[in-house]
Amino acid sequence: MNAIITASELAGDLVGANPPVVLDVRWQLSTAKAAGEPPFDGRAAYESGHVPGAVYVDLDRDLAGPAGATGRHPLPDLEEFGAAMRGAGVFAGRPVVVYDGGQGWAAARAWWLLRWTGHPDVRVLDGGLPSWQGELSVEVPARVEGDFAPVPGATGLLDADGAAALARSGVLFDARAGERYRGEVEPIDRVGGHIPGAVSAPTNANVGPDGRFLPPEDLRDRFKGLGASDDAEVGVYCGSGVSGAHEVLALAVAGIPAALYVGSWSEWSSDPSRPVAVGPDPQ
Repeated sequence: MNAIITASELAGDLVGANPPVVLDVRWQLSTAKAAGEPPFDGRAAYESGHVPGAVYVDLDRDLAGPAGATGRHPLPDLEEFGAAMRGAGVFAGRPVVVYDGGQGWAAARAWWLLRWTGHPDVRVLDGGLPSWQGELSVEVPARVEGDFAPVPGATGLLDADGAAALARSGVLFDARAGERYRGEVEPIDRVGGHIPGAVSAPTNANVGPDGRFLPPEDLRDRFKGLGASDDAEVGVYCGSGVSGAHEVLALAVAGIPAALYVGSWSEWSSDPSRPVAVGPDPQ
């Protein structure tokens, strides 16, 4: 099953025999709060216009637990996540399509969580809401209680020790901007740099100017060139497990399975005892 869907395909599916549940996960990593400006309001954006029938999902509340020692966006409590998904109308036997404002990170986080907890049919709208060519709706659909019960997967998830080991035994991609990987700047976390052995693979290189994913063969060539050989185990991390989910999605589009270190740099760097590498060299 393809991990992404085009706007035209979604429009067709919405009038088909088994229309998908559509989740709107608009979110932005914003430093506006520090500047005294109001943070981005995803619900307000949703209420001003969304794909008809879409249900709003809050990334910070529904797709992550409270920030702390395990990172800024750790795994949510699974009972609370399941309740949020059922409240959004997610059924185990009905397709799900997720979109955000175009960056793709938040939608990918929802995609990854639903896939990791056992939903068999989840796709991300390629290009997000800007790619949607139909009319937008301001109507909030009536609540429909779904039946999805999350069951965490045995694979696809890394902790700090697993990420460190994978950087030695396989390929661990760092999806953040190159300057953060190299430790030249660090606007959020305690210290800059990267996990020793990790390879820089900024997630913005996986998409074109329109925010849509590059063709699968181009993505495959990119990741192969960065070390993702056919027999290599692959993992990804970022700042807090959001843009990293987008890279896992890009890898899935390329046909390369990958695990996600959800705690990512926000967890790793919070512990002064963990080693930190700086500069362009993975080591």
